[in-house]
Amino acid sequence: MPCVRCSARQTDPARGPSPWKSGVQAGRQVLVCPDCQRSRDWTADLDRCTACGSTMLVRRLGETSCRACGFVGPGESVVVPPGLDEPASQWPDVPGLADEVAAALARVLGR
Repeated sequence: MPCVRCSARQTDPARGPSPWKSGVQAGRQVLVCPDCQRSRDWTADLDRCTACGSTMLVRRLGETSCRACGFVGPGESVVVPPGLDEPASQWPDVPGLADEVAAALARVLGR
């Protein structure tokens, strides 16, 4: 999954935890790269928990869970920041991604 802000592709760190952060934006799970985390308040556009206001949300099986307070609710239970378009418009095009996925599947499946 690419960074929601700059479309950078996530890479696994050599050691230790990933510097990438996750959140929920317009009801979808998103990732934010380390560079975009430094550029501005990267949490401003994320959905917030209706129970505690935290942006520490995760989407699982159609539900949104808050990692701060434990609140679990349907995707509609979060507050979407004003000014966001439809969720699909928040996903930038990633050039070459389809070709990379096809090549990886061919390698794994032996085609």
